Amino acid sequence: MPHLLAAALAAPALLAPEHGQAPRADPAETPDCRSAPWPWGCVADCESDGRWNADTGNGCYGGLQFAPATRREFGGERYAPSAHLATAEEQIAVGRDVPRVRGWEAWPSCAQRYGQAGRAHTVEPADTLTSVAARFRVPGGVDALYRLNEETVGPGPDRLAVGVLPALPPGSGRTGG
Repeated sequence: MPHLLAAALAAPALLAPEHGQAPRADPAETPDCRSAPWPWGCVADCESDGRWNADTGNGCYGGLQFAPATRREFGGERYAPSAHLATAEEQIAVGRDVPRVRGWEAWPSCAQRYGQAGRAHTVEPADTLTSVAARFRVPGGVDALYRLNEETVGPGPDRLAVGVLPALPPGSGRTGG
């Protein structure tokens, strides 16, 4: 399973990331989709041409193209009656939970474009790899989680940057929040 921040499938368009950061766009080859924190600006760029207020008539809304049922499942109604009426930050707040539960397959074309796969957890303040491994009952514990995400989190496994997206291995519990 590829590392979440690896850009294997987006090859020349993205440059190797620094530890805990998003791949950097090569300005000569791609538009800068980093208008929002990684990967959300890129997901919006892929899903809606970066239009956070998108209402194209396809039944999905906003920059991340939420189906109403998905948005409801993840608490989006607390922000606005529809995703396209919510701010980018509000849409991202809802979107952060989706890869944890449904995986990046919720945005299949974009996941392929940006090399995302499987389920992930968005690191929050005070999270450590140890706490994430315990919260999601990762088989093999923190050591297995670190091996899977070593490139993403770097040499200090318990110094996670807020917003980093460590992969959750198959078999991890679907708890957490």
